Amino acid sequence: MDLDEKFMEIALKEAKKAGAKGEVPIGCVIVVDGKVIARGHNLRESKSDPSAHAEIIALRRAGKKLKTWRLDSAIVYVTCEPCPMCAGALVLARVKRVVYGCSDAKAGAVKTLYQIGKDKRLNHTFELSAGVKEKEAQELLSIFFKSLRDKL
Repeated sequence: MDLDEKFMEIALKEAKKAGAKGEVPIGCVIVVDGKVIARGHNLRESKSDPSAHAEIIALRRAGKKLKTWRLDSAIVYVTCEPCPMCAGALVLARVKRVVYGCSDAKAGAVKTLYQIGKDKRLNHTFELSAGVKEKEAQELLSIFFKSLRDKL
């Protein structure tokens, strides 16, 4: 197992925590120098907060841990492609690289619908790797949304 898969496994564990709480199962971990410095999972429903996405929570925790908002040596692992809000936050945090599991056809903002992390008009760009543990990440989301539909 390579490092990207290893850290994505940790992000998938975070996603499962979200799903167990009735949240959309998306998880995120932030790594600096080969060590996880922050974790997060979706908490929008629990916190009644539209910004409580896994990436935002992990970015806030990483900033506190490092005592800076500049996360220029950070690699962010997230189970699903970041949305426009999260992609913008990743740019503003100046992360080095983003690695994600499955694409998001409705809100994907780093590769699918937009390429925010590659837009040279912005003050920062980041490296991008897609499709790491894609099947596992997609399966978590599919099962979650199927269970919601089954309840209707």
